[in-house]
Amino acid sequence: MITKKQIFVMSATAGISVANIYYNQPILNDIAKDLNVSHLAVGNLPTFSQVGYGLGLFFVTALGDKIDRKKLINILHVLLGLSLLGLAFINNIFGLYVLSLLTGLFSVSSQIVIPMAASMSGKEKGKVVGTIFSGLLGGILLSRTLSGYITQWFDNWHMIFALSAFFVFIIAIFISKTLPSMQAHFSDSYLSLLKSSVFQLKRFSLLRRNTLLIAISFGLFCSFWTTLTFKLSQAPFNYDSDQIGLFGILATAGVLLSPYIGKVSDKINANVIKLISVVMIMVSVFLMRFFDTSLYAFIIAILLLDVGFQAVQVNNISQIYTLDEKAHSRINTAYMSCMFLGGSIGTFIGVLCWEKGGWNFVTLQLLLLSFISLVIVVFSHKIKI
Repeated sequence: MITKKQIFVMSATAGISVANIYYNQPILNDIAKDLNVSHLAVGNLPTFSQVGYGLGLFFVTALGDKIDRKKLINILHVLLGLSLLGLAFINNIFGLYVLSLLTGLFSVSSQIVIPMAASMSGKEKGKVVGTIFSGLLGGILLSRTLSGYITQWFDNWHMIFALSAFFVFIIAIFISKTLPSMQAHFSDSYLSLLKSSVFQLKRFSLLRRNTLLIAISFGLFCSFWTTLTFKLSQAPFNYDSDQIGLFGILATAGVLLSPYIGKVSDKINANVIKLISVVMIMVSVFLMRFFDTSLYAFIIAILLLDVGFQAVQVNNISQIYTLDEKAHSRINTAYMSCMFLGGSIGTFIGVLCWEKGGWNFVTLQLLLLSFISLVIVVFSHKIKI
């Protein structure tokens, strides 16, 4: 049975790891000015981070079913720390692309601890997974606040990556002392492991439906958070990186609620919760589009967007971890790979929309994505996707 200390370490591991692919978002303007490059050039940095994360999800996390997960997590942390140290000194946009890709690739330990926790949690999968995922989403959201403040305080965007490298090496020590070694369930070749991960999508219709929904939803989520930096740095807001980073604190509402969302998902029909959640996301986009000069509208919109997305994600995860306990890592690989592929595409499209038509184009594509999400939720339980 999993202990509270292990849950805490797993939550911290998830948050500290995944935060690294989002540190660059609130400081894109600072990087652009320092390196004298365009918004489009620096806007590609989150895309490279997410692509690296997606590659890691597919090619690395499935190994959690083949080798000891504790050992795999520690190896990834060493490589992640080294990549972050590289980001702490690099001053070339192409070097940033490469290191951002590697940082994303080695940050996937956050997606190894989630199925690991599910395997250790017995009958309380929804509650435990919701708690671990709250650490992961907390890392995503608070990373923006921390990054903005560290950059502003030191007047140096490199410092956040140096600080993160320190966090990564420290949590690796706690992992070694706290988490158990776990017996692998898959004994065939690595290629067979990857094929088996893809096969899980064919095997379970529920996994296909949840994967499609989260890919669209996370694309919307990432598109918003990347372009928000550009929106808030202009009139009428004219915010600095530390002020932009503060908006990440607003989004912690979903993090605080995720254990409770997990409890609810163990008892109430998931489709009902998803429907309410997607409607919340749609309302948030309407607020951002039609009240785009109002600070209060953005505050309410961010709260609705984050709680809505968090509810969709926790419900999705608690459902897919009931499918096959011996294939948790491979199911997670299929699901999360598609999720972050959707996130990277959403980020790229969001930055492109900003370059071509500003906030008007950005919110139009956010509305389209939220409508697609609603269609998926309404019809997925009636048709076989």
